[in-house]
Amino acid sequence: MGICFSGRIKSQTPPPTGLNSQYASSNGNENSYVISSKVSSTLRTEGEILQSSNLKDFTFSDLKNATRNFRPDSVLGGGGFGSVFKGWVDENSFIAAKPGTGMIVAVKKLHQESFQGHREWLAEVNYLGQFSHPNLVKLIGYCLEDDYRLLVYEFMPRGSLENHLFRRGSYFQPLSWGLRLKVALGAAKGLAFLHSDESGVIYRDFKTSNILLDSNYNAKLSDFGLAKDGPTGDKSHVSTRVMGTHGYAAPEYLATGHLTTKSDVYSYGVVLLELMSGRRAIDKNRPTGEHKLVDWSKPYLANKRKVYRVMDNRLEGQYTIDVAQKVAALALKCISLEPRLRPKMEEVVKEIEQLQDFSNLDSNRSGSHNGSRQRRRSVGDSGNKIANAGAYLRPYASSPTPYSTKI
Repeated sequence: MGICFSGRIKSQTPPPTGLNSQYASSNGNENSYVISSKVSSTLRTEGEILQSSNLKDFTFSDLKNATRNFRPDSVLGGGGFGSVFKGWVDENSFIAAKPGTGMIVAVKKLHQESFQGHREWLAEVNYLGQFSHPNLVKLIGYCLEDDYRLLVYEFMPRGSLENHLFRRGSYFQPLSWGLRLKVALGAAKGLAFLHSDESGVIYRDFKTSNILLDSNYNAKLSDFGLAKDGPTGDKSHVSTRVMGTHGYAAPEYLATGHLTTKSDVYSYGVVLLELMSGRRAIDKNRPTGEHKLVDWSKPYLANKRKVYRVMDNRLEGQYTIDVAQKVAALALKCISLEPRLRPKMEEVVKEIEQLQDFSNLDSNRSGSHNGSRQRRRSVGDSGNKIANAGAYLRPYASSPTPYSTKI
């Protein structure tokens, strides 16, 4: 769900008021929430959102049984707003099923006392209850019963991109260059859909932990707790509280609270750098001068002869310098300090598709001329498979989580 700075950005400006804000409440009653929705072009109450969503209304008993009473060994992740549990339901009736039968789901259970969590829970229902896209995680249903608030998602066997990039161990071997481009393309398509005229949504929390991977490494965006409707009419931006995650938020958004789709493009550029380098957006364990990925990488991205310094050493032999330079040039455009110089996400999709074609062509040429040459293998190379069961670590303790509840 939503996130505030420390590991996240905490608002430095007063909360917006009036109907231009995403949420408004006149008396503090949770049922008086309203959410603006471009899809319906109207302000909708909590009741209207729940009634109009294409989601299953689960009972708390349903989900308690599906997760075996929220057993600790079913935990997929956890954070400040609650925990995420693995559960099983019947594919047709959605009633609880025995473990190992039916359909696997991920159940996010919010802490009962979380006021902010309820607002973000409602935002998830609002957006994912209306949208359907191959690169957005599917929200199956929800539960709002007494003080309980839960969300039921499709289960993503490979977990989060964050885990595959930054965790070490046999379960999380480094993703191959080809898979990194595949993930970059899928995530870009998800953002492009959100930014389209049809959707008109600013995601606001694009980062590796919110990109989930299915069994074929198809990327899907999750966690819409901070999403906002984009500007309407002749407005160029949405004014809002500054919220997001350190290292990913666009500088102009941090400075002014003015949110645009180009804010998401900046965040995409940061994730693209993480895919290239295998480094976190913010890493205080790095030497002085290398803590912030954007600041450290910029001089190398702009110099074709030094781009290789940004590339993850674990990708040795998997890419040509020509393709690396093109990816670097795209990343540099996305993280431009001037929002108007950043590309639209539909343009990013086209560029990544071309880069994927270039990379595949180079790989085929390399294979035909150097069939016996050995190179370091990564996930996605033939002969190096990972069991789906290893996509999550148990117990998750304090580590970041897929289906993030944001620590």
